Amino acid sequence: MSKKYNDATKRYDREALHSGGEAIDLLKSLGGKNFDEGVDLVARLGVDPRKAEEMVRGTISLPSGSGKDVRVAVFAQGEAAAAARDAGAEFVGGDDLAAEIEGGMMDFDVAIATPDMMPTVGKLGRALGPRGLMPNPKTGTVTPDVAKAVGEFKGGKVEYRTDKYGNVHVPIGKVSFSATDLNTNLTAVFEEILRAKPNSTKGKYVKKVSISSTMGPSIKLDPNRISAAAAEGSDAAPAPAPVAEAPAASDEEE
Repeated sequence: MSKKYNDATKRYDREALHSGGEAIDLLKSLGGKNFDEGVDLVARLGVDPRKAEEMVRGTISLPSGSGKDVRVAVFAQGEAAAAARDAGAEFVGGDDLAAEIEGGMMDFDVAIATPDMMPTVGKLGRALGPRGLMPNPKTGTVTPDVAKAVGEFKGGKVEYRTDKYGNVHVPIGKVSFSATDLNTNLTAVFEEILRAKPNSTKGKYVKKVSISSTMGPSIKLDPNRISAAAAEGSDAAPAPAPVAEAPAASDEEE
């Protein structure tokens, strides 16, 4: 770890649980890098990702945007391909695009496909799958309206899915965002994770949640306080049921 990272860890209690606003203010105060770092939320979920029915996966449109210049590849032909180009997709094609990817071209962040192109895309499983780039109807990346999908992902729509340890990593913006914008995105992402809870999941669903900047240490959040704050900011009257216990999880759970 760098000296700046180690210095930052000494400036706050790493075991304390914070509200969303407190954590964001702390994260911004720990800055000092010479570039605009990204900010990510990481949630450790009480699911078994080896079971298909407990896979947590989907998309969310960040209310304040992602702050990222998203590069999009679209598998489409004819009018759909032209619409994708007009919408701003960086790479558009069919068999030719598939051949480029098989040759090692991976200069994109999102892959979108029309349904008729999936036989071609399916052959790229080894290249796209491990990187989480395989188009999927559940994430809106297999669609006949590719132009709309391109616009959404360039406008702040992001994908999320559990990794093999049950963790979900979701970008929520940049350090340069205002505290209000970051908190708005954080709350929206947390609500989406709660909404996506599999029906088969038993016990505590959200075990641990934290935020961090690209080069900074993680700051632990109190899921119950985030959930309560979200309820207060919505039209829903009842506060949601507790989703996690108050004591902070140990570092071994990360």
